[in-house]
Amino acid sequence: MEVTPFTFLNQEEDLNFFSLYPEMQDFGMNDTTSAIGLKKRRKVDEDDTNGAEEEMKKKIPFTDILTSLMILDEEEKQEQQHYFAQSHLQKETLDANYRKKSEVMNQYYSDFQQSGSELNSLEQSRGKRSRGAAFAAAATAVAAAETTAAVLPAAATAESSSAAVPHRRLWVKDRSKDWWDLYNSPNVSEDEFRKAFRMSKGTFDMICEELDSAVTKKNTMLRDAIPVRQRVAVCIWRLATGEPLRLVSKRFGLGISTCHKLVLEVCVAIKTVLMEKYLHWPDEHTLQAIKAQFESISGIPNVSGSMYTTHVPIIAPKASVAAYFNKRHTERNQKTSYSITVQGVVDPRGLFTDICVGWPGSMPDDKVLENSALYKRGSSGQLKDVWVVGNKGHPLMDWVLVPYTHQNLTWTQHAFNEKIGDIQGVAKDAFAKLKGRWSCLQKRTEVKLQDLPVVLGACCVLHNICTMRNDELDPELKYDLFDDEMVSENGLRSAGAVQARDHIAHNLLHHGLAGTGFH
Repeated sequence: MEVTPFTFLNQEEDLNFFSLYPEMQDFGMNDTTSAIGLKKRRKVDEDDTNGAEEEMKKKIPFTDILTSLMILDEEEKQEQQHYFAQSHLQKETLDANYRKKSEVMNQYYSDFQQSGSELNSLEQSRGKRSRGAAFAAAATAVAAAETTAAVLPAAATAESSSAAVPHRRLWVKDRSKDWWDLYNSPNVSEDEFRKAFRMSKGTFDMICEELDSAVTKKNTMLRDAIPVRQRVAVCIWRLATGEPLRLVSKRFGLGISTCHKLVLEVCVAIKTVLMEKYLHWPDEHTLQAIKAQFESISGIPNVSGSMYTTHVPIIAPKASVAAYFNKRHTERNQKTSYSITVQGVVDPRGLFTDICVGWPGSMPDDKVLENSALYKRGSSGQLKDVWVVGNKGHPLMDWVLVPYTHQNLTWTQHAFNEKIGDIQGVAKDAFAKLKGRWSCLQKRTEVKLQDLPVVLGACCVLHNICTMRNDELDPELKYDLFDDEMVSENGLRSAGAVQARDHIAHNLLHHGLAGTGFH
């Protein structure tokens, strides 16, 4: 605010000023001045009363404005002081409320934690007391049953015991087990059992004994464990018939998910416990016998096994569908087909000595061989001086002997292919029996793709067990094996193997082992 300097009054204005405030005349005014003032005042009053009034009207507003400004300034200062005081008071009130709420929330949280821990300890103590009471009640019931048994007859004792200690069967749905009870009884005939499970009762009992420690489960308070024989029977029946799990469930009086779980558990146990014992590469002594048997069949020396690759149909996988697509089967059956491969090497009896399971169905035989453990064994020199006889889909190598595949074969080459076909027939017959005995390999199963190699491996082990125990396959179950054999793109991989094959073919012909001799 800007303040205008105050202008001093002249003599005439002095008189006019004091005329407005008569009380100021006592402040040191002499008589002359008073007289002059009176005269002048009279003169002014007489001559120009109206002019003096107008002049005073002009002077009065200035003082009023100055006073008003001072009053407004003072009021503004007071309002600011009042605003600051109220703001400070509100801030203190908010701080006090915040501290009070924080204290209340902290106390609430502390009380909540304390009540939670008290509740947990109370539940634990209740659980302990309830278990203790249950054990005490059971002990009392058993003691009462024993006391009653000492007094009452045997029949009454049994009745009171069953009433005192009821058998707990919680979470178990009652299902009929009549079918399994029939085949599990000693009264079932050998033929009926063999027709149902594709093996003799003695072979089944032997398998149960071998797997007892691996598949046995303990009873619980809620349910009794499924017996070992029933567990093994569920798996073998499922592999032998390929029935859907819902039908397997009805036959054995078990849940569908339980049957599926049992099949996988028993197959894993077969792989873990029985595969090393019943499916392995022959030792040196056994290998000599195998060579002699194959030579008696074909006249070809040093043959350690017959190799063949078959396909097992599967449901279209969710990933890598194109890799499992089987083009040849799709064209032949006029139906989209997906498969995985099973490569196996068998001895003269048809026993598997090596298997490679699970490669996609679009992979040719030579690629499956290259991805197998057998190929690594042969490439490392472990199959030196022995032959594994394959088909035209396999390559000719230092340890793999295959037939001639080019056009216009000579008489010697044709005769050699016939002898190779005799050895290949052993492997084909073994795979035909494998698929005929275990029908689950003939159609798409409900087993997941990642679990299928374990199931197929279990089928090969069970095939060996049945063959070793001379469990003949029912002729009605004979399976017509058919697999497309594609000629290997790189069929000749060893010049030494080419010469060795020609030498074998020459010896077969000129020693009268190829059906024709020279005299």
